[in-house]
Amino acid sequence: MVFLFAATIFLSALLLFWIQLVMAKMLLPRLGGTPAVWNTCMLFFQVLLLAGYSYVLAITARIGVRKQAIVHVSILLLSCLYLPLTLTGRLDASNPALSLFVYLLAAVGLPVFVISTTSPLLQKWFTRTGHASANDPYFLFAVSNGGSLLALLSYPLLLEPQFTLSRQNQIWVVMYVVFSVLSMGCMFVVWKSPRIPGIEQVSKGGLPPLSMRRRLYWILLAFIPSSLLFGVTTYITTEIAPTPLLWTIPLALYLVTFILAFSRTNLLPEQLASTALAGLALLLTLTLAANATQPTSAIVLLHLCFLFVAAMVCHNRLASDRPDAARLPEFYLCVATGGMIGGLFNTLIAPTIFNTLIEYPLVIVLACLLRRGDNSKPLNRLDLLLPACIAVLTIGLAFLVQQYDVSTVAGVAIVFGIPLVIINHRFRSRPVRFALAIGAVMIGSVVYSEIQNRTLHVERNFFGTLSVRLDPESATRTLYHGNTIHGRQFSDPDLQCEPLSYFHRDGPLGQIFDAFNVNAASPNVAIVGLGTGSMVSYARPDQAWTFYEINPAVISVAQTTEYFSYLQKCAAAPTNIILGDARLQLQNAPDNHYGLIVLDAFNSDAIPIHLMTEEAINLYLSKLAVGGMVAFHVSNRSLRLDTVLAALAKRNNSMSLRAVDGEHDPKTGKDPSEWVVMARHSPAFDSLSQNRRWRLLEGRTGANAWTDDFSNIVSVFRWYW
Repeated sequence: MVFLFAATIFLSALLLFWIQLVMAKMLLPRLGGTPAVWNTCMLFFQVLLLAGYSYVLAITARIGVRKQAIVHVSILLLSCLYLPLTLTGRLDASNPALSLFVYLLAAVGLPVFVISTTSPLLQKWFTRTGHASANDPYFLFAVSNGGSLLALLSYPLLLEPQFTLSRQNQIWVVMYVVFSVLSMGCMFVVWKSPRIPGIEQVSKGGLPPLSMRRRLYWILLAFIPSSLLFGVTTYITTEIAPTPLLWTIPLALYLVTFILAFSRTNLLPEQLASTALAGLALLLTLTLAANATQPTSAIVLLHLCFLFVAAMVCHNRLASDRPDAARLPEFYLCVATGGMIGGLFNTLIAPTIFNTLIEYPLVIVLACLLRRGDNSKPLNRLDLLLPACIAVLTIGLAFLVQQYDVSTVAGVAIVFGIPLVIINHRFRSRPVRFALAIGAVMIGSVVYSEIQNRTLHVERNFFGTLSVRLDPESATRTLYHGNTIHGRQFSDPDLQCEPLSYFHRDGPLGQIFDAFNVNAASPNVAIVGLGTGSMVSYARPDQAWTFYEINPAVISVAQTTEYFSYLQKCAAAPTNIILGDARLQLQNAPDNHYGLIVLDAFNSDAIPIHLMTEEAINLYLSKLAVGGMVAFHVSNRSLRLDTVLAALAKRNNSMSLRAVDGEHDPKTGKDPSEWVVMARHSPAFDSLSQNRRWRLLEGRTGANAWTDDFSNIVSVFRWYW
């Protein structure tokens, strides 16, 4: 009986996690990677999860268990009419968010709803079976998270590399049928189970009502780890190590803490967890205040350890405060609500109201408030005054260090080391005082950063954080997305029209434009990815340039002459900037229109895969004039993308060339870069092939070209740097 219920719950969690990944990949080529798509998809699954939990609370509170089984089996059988899952029809462009929500609801709504109800409903039913563990079914929640963990790890490592999306969809449907059979088996067990008078009485109001304070406490305990998960993931994948699939590690740790907490495995006793949380918080505050990113592995490990310990503290408290099984649906509804609020806060609210990742330090402080301390002493004025003194001390030390010529390391040690030592020795036993003092140091770090830093502009939106920084040594202004460079420009007015970084005239891009300008198949040029606009320095008066950029903040920065003046001062040709997903917007361009298409969208951690598939390549080639060519900027710290393009070129009967320029010269503003050019019967391509720096790319025999239906990011990882 336990195996039947556990297997059904495990499979439901696996299917729910899996379908989210499949749906996202299926929608990407059709709708692009705009915020409306991702936000709506995320909101859709969160709303259905809450709807499922609310449904369980409603039916278990109002009708008997046999009627519950009848209602649920009816909905389950009705959901099978959705199979197989397909995405058909058109979306309303005038209201894409609402249209997409309705679209997903019609395509997968009922199966996803049924799956979302499974864990709380079957746990509730398990209490009616008379099993020895029926009075405490919360261990099945650990089983549910185990299913999510398996889906998380197996999808990028096993399913995605081996199966196309259509085949994944077919496998999912088969597994959903198995899940339906198992669910009906659970219903049969419950139907045959004898009625237990005590349980019936409790379910009809034998327990005292839950207080609002306790519900809010559960929501808080679920909110903190959820928000930390998003905060840690965003920080380490943008500010420290922009590496694809690195996001899976924090999520895996988050799920593991749920499994450990609800499987009655006390891996971290509360006192040990409280001590570890304090020590990790102090170290983390130091690294955040100093903007430390090296050594990368140690810094990433520190963030992950804090997430794990903080999540263990919160989830252990959730597990220890779990109510009687009769209150199980209300408990899970509160947990789901807290998790949803954490996700919405970090992904939708924080990017709107903060221009940096302030929400991450805020939730670190909130997590420290939950530490176990000396609870015998009530709060007093010193719990507020002493942290305020720490803030004043940190800011005072920041101004003091500025007056003397000290190294960066020494400055950090003085400004942050002294306050943190005081906090460690004097505030540990008082959680509120400790947490607020940690927050005070973080506030002081903002002042220190403003004094020391040369940041000219910081802006944040759905796509991440953009910053413009001045480097006095090289006399350049640089555009960063996280810590990935997206272009730079000399401050000297006489040198401002020199393209720098990956786009240097002495680099591969300069050679591409030399070949193109001599043998232009068409004077029209398309650039995917605006950056600072530096590529416009290659424009000629007889040409017409079109930039495609998905991030409106990038357009704003590139058009602000205080930061970059390429578009205003260096554009010899007329330029047009089109906002939106490049693949969708390029469909509106005339066929055989461009002589050159340059794609500069693959040098960060989250590459837009839908721009590098067979269908995307066919689109680019259809927009090329006869003799035109496509250039790809594939400089990437984590991925070897030239092999993907070689396979795509072979599939499309095209030729491809690759150039790797490893030269780094701060004086001339040149960075190492890697470029690939693809064409069919192009004089410009033939001219480029005569250059010794360019090598012909041969597609590997048997290599699978990426399509909208298949991609394998693990296969192109650079396992050694």
